[in-house]
Amino acid sequence: MPWEINVAAVRGRQRRLLEVMQRQGLDAVVVSHRNQVQWLTGLYYGHTFEPAAALLASGHTIAVIPGRKMPEVKSVDETHGYEAQSHSTLRNDQRQKSSAVLLEALQAHGSLKRVGVEFSQFSLHLSQKLSAELSDIEPSLFELRRRKDADELAAIKRAIGATAAMYVRAREIIKPGVSELEVFNALQATAVESLGEMLTGTGNDYQCGARGGPPRQGRVAADGELYILDLGPAYRGYYADNCRAVAVNRRPTPAQLDAWKRIVEVLNMVRQEVRPGVRCRAIFDRAQQMLDRAKPTAVFDHHLGHGIGLFPHEAPHLNPNWDDVFEVGDTFTAEPGLYGDELRAGIRLEENYHVTATGVDVLTSMIPLDL
Repeated sequence: MPWEINVAAVRGRQRRLLEVMQRQGLDAVVVSHRNQVQWLTGLYYGHTFEPAAALLASGHTIAVIPGRKMPEVKSVDETHGYEAQSHSTLRNDQRQKSSAVLLEALQAHGSLKRVGVEFSQFSLHLSQKLSAELSDIEPSLFELRRRKDADELAAIKRAIGATAAMYVRAREIIKPGVSELEVFNALQATAVESLGEMLTGTGNDYQCGARGGPPRQGRVAADGELYILDLGPAYRGYYADNCRAVAVNRRPTPAQLDAWKRIVEVLNMVRQEVRPGVRCRAIFDRAQQMLDRAKPTAVFDHHLGHGIGLFPHEAPHLNPNWDDVFEVGDTFTAEPGLYGDELRAGIRLEENYHVTATGVDVLTSMIPLDL
């Protein structure tokens, strides 16, 4: 294992899942998506591996992870290895291998009548051999994952800290003539140096004079353009996601400054109005009304934000296609933007927040919003 696991936090998540299992009458929960495995056990493995885990109604936890020599893992009760590599070659049948080991471990604990599984992930290697009624546990897992525990929040804050360093570097190097690839490479290196290890994920938008997208070969920043940087490095599986816009020549136009002020007003509204029990759609609608005042010069035509955690986009959704309600423990983004030709593509500013009992903590307050 490359880092210490917060055993108390992981065991707390297992207890919360046990409460759900009791309400749903489940004898066990089996998970195989690596995000769910990490949430349940604290064990992180990259996309080239296929770990699995189970939680029994007794509270007993089983982890099936790559390797032969098993590390001591105090956040689970039983650990088994599966053959992920053969003579240093990664196997393509890892799901079959890990499923067979997990099935054997489950059978050793007796008959299971009703098992919660991820319907989008559950392997036929298990379902064809597990004689139990299957119930979809994914909606419950996604709901439980909204509440970020201390270890999760600490990882998200580390990722956010890397973005703060990335924006400092961006303002040092962005000028007319700098290439998008040069900016991208410099910011990725800054994130790695800030975290002191390889990133477990990266993102998002590195195009100048555009709403977003990956860096383009041969494209350089031009005088008068705005450079939207929407950065989402992940630290040990947990994502940050925040955005700043930089005037390439450091002389924003009156139109750009007006759009910037309107966007900052929306961020102030989010900070003041979000608290547990508030509907996300109401916050989105309020932001849409505020930004629509910039028409016809500029438009706001995307979501206002989303949760962040083990996946770049999680609940709660600040989006008219959902009707979530803010809850204590939510960690989310708000990313109002305005776009139009007069703005030289547009401006988007994105903050990260953690919902408390009385409101929100702004996790990105150390990163200047200036153009």
